[in-house]
Amino acid sequence: MNITKKGFGTYNNQQVDQYTLTNDNDVSISVLTFAGLWREFNVPSKGKTQNILLNASSVANYNNNPFYVGRVIGRIAGRLKNGQFNLNGTDYQVDQNEGNNMLHGGKNGFANQVWAATTDQTSNTVSITLTKTMTEAMDQFPGTMPASVTYTLSNDNSVKLAFTASSDEDTLFNPTSHAYWNLADENTDNILNHTLQINSDNHLDVDNEKMPTGKMLANQGTPFDFSQPVVLKKAIHEMSNTTEKGFDDIVEVKGSEDTPIATLTDQASGRKIKIFSNRNGLIVFTANSMNSDATFNRGIGHPYEAIALEAQTLPDTPHHPEFGDITLKANETKSYEIKYEVEF
Repeated sequence: MNITKKGFGTYNNQQVDQYTLTNDNDVSISVLTFAGLWREFNVPSKGKTQNILLNASSVANYNNNPFYVGRVIGRIAGRLKNGQFNLNGTDYQVDQNEGNNMLHGGKNGFANQVWAATTDQTSNTVSITLTKTMTEAMDQFPGTMPASVTYTLSNDNSVKLAFTASSDEDTLFNPTSHAYWNLADENTDNILNHTLQINSDNHLDVDNEKMPTGKMLANQGTPFDFSQPVVLKKAIHEMSNTTEKGFDDIVEVKGSEDTPIATLTDQASGRKIKIFSNRNGLIVFTANSMNSDATFNRGIGHPYEAIALEAQTLPDTPHHPEFGDITLKANETKSYEIKYEVEF
């Protein structure tokens, strides 16, 4: 087991560091203090290593696009209609950073902070814990909220992300990871040959701003039916008559510690990632709108370069309480975990 640290430039005149955690099998992950960003997941491949995450070579490259590549997301993930919610009878107006709506916690959320970092090591794990205290002055949500994100790499080659927060006032908390996956060898610049399986019966109906209407739609008989592994090229082709020409959608999943909510497989290399979450939502984004403003390890940004699979509670719950409860009560501590199991 090993932990290394090196500089990775600056963000808003603050030093950014990269930490690399390596287990006994030469599997490693790299995490930035900027945005708690998961930059690398390296697995052995043909005598070298293969990074199965989409990443960029500098902080500037992460910031010249709107795609949140690799970042942690909070206080809340997904879209919040009109940037508004009511909590305990009080109306709150927060950032509207995507048209009329809030996206991914707003312009000063988790994804735009430099976090403090500490590391830990045991006989079978290496971990990094990132900490940041969010305040109402920063992101307009009520409450001062100390938050942490811990990445733990184990000798079984799994990675766990644990999000924990408390607050001195009632607030909202629904974090996720915006990691993008491409499991193929480095000379493959798309995920069209990947298969995807999702433990889901329904997806959410959305309006033209991608806001949930509150209606659940059955997956069966639609391009959203991933009950068995489906080649992404086929599924995306079935979405060719939509504005997106791919997926930027919300599926209701059956959260479980024992059954993955999603399994992504690259047919050519045989690499596989299984994602586990106890929450009921998964955002599937096939990078339909990736563009040349961004440069990544898989080349200049282009559609279907990678896929984001964002485990969370279904979004916009303040307006759809049937989706779940993301309230973090005053003086309460909440933790959410996402686990990734890799095969290579």
